[in-house]
Amino acid sequence: MQRFLLATFIIVFAPFLWPQSNQQPTAGQTAAAPGSPQAAPLPDSSPAHPKTEILDSSATGGALATDGHDPVLDPPPLPEGTTTLAGGVISGVDRVRNHMTIKVFGGGKWTVAFDERTHIFRNGAETTWAALKTGERVYVDTMLDSDHHNILARNIRVGVAELPADAEGQVVDVDARRGTVALRDRINASTVHFAIDKDTRIVQGGHPGGLQDVQQGSLVHVSFAPRSANRGLAREIAIIATPGSAFTFLGKVTYLDMHRGLLAIQNAADERNYEIHFVPSQIGDARKLAVGMQVKIVALFEATQYRAQAVTLTQTASEPEEK
Repeated sequence: MQRFLLATFIIVFAPFLWPQSNQQPTAGQTAAAPGSPQAAPLPDSSPAHPKTEILDSSATGGALATDGHDPVLDPPPLPEGTTTLAGGVISGVDRVRNHMTIKVFGGGKWTVAFDERTHIFRNGAETTWAALKTGERVYVDTMLDSDHHNILARNIRVGVAELPADAEGQVVDVDARRGTVALRDRINASTVHFAIDKDTRIVQGGHPGGLQDVQQGSLVHVSFAPRSANRGLAREIAIIATPGSAFTFLGKVTYLDMHRGLLAIQNAADERNYEIHFVPSQIGDARKLAVGMQVKIVALFEATQYRAQAVTLTQTASEPEEK
């Protein structure tokens, strides 16, 4: 009887007495030994995706979000302002400090900086800094770089053909044997020397002339190819006036000084202003002269100035112009 009760007890209470460690482990878990603590699940070993995070957007100044410009790696933009063309001959190149020295046509020396923003051309094709050599003729588009307090080259043209230049003034010397003409420039009063060759064209009053027509004291306009400071090869010499020649001016009075006996007239023929000296007592209508009047003036060129011989009023300042 006791054996029967023992067997019945085992059958009824066996499920409650069996250890739970005998249960099957779930996926991703390993079975623990009986009586040992349950092992913690293993962390996920799959690689994480890289991610870039900008903690302080002020460090870029907003440039990365607007135009893609990197303020650290990229060169700064070109400075704003006007561009000035300068021509001359390279007298030195410093490739460490990235600047060159130019003897500018007309006198003086400029130190011009260049960097990654500078474009360099030789005969129209873009090239590198290696093209910058001492003695080369260059024309440079320059800008003032206020950030670095220097002159920056935007474009450098090396080995280009000579660009024409102009000068106007009075002839101070003519050397027919050497084929040279010296001119006192009317703007800066400096003396400029020009060479004359067989291709130089000389005109007077719209008609062809020769070197014998270029007299000392003549007013001339010269188109030339600069070779160095204050020197060049004359391509054309236009004789404006020779001493003792008479001229007729027709136009509007733009300046009047009765005390000095000086007036300026805007000549209708060429739209240029001419200063003309006169003696008020010798001009019959001198008291009627006023700025804005239309006049006709006959004047002689006296080596350094025009002297009025006759002044005729053709229209007062208050009269309407005929259309």
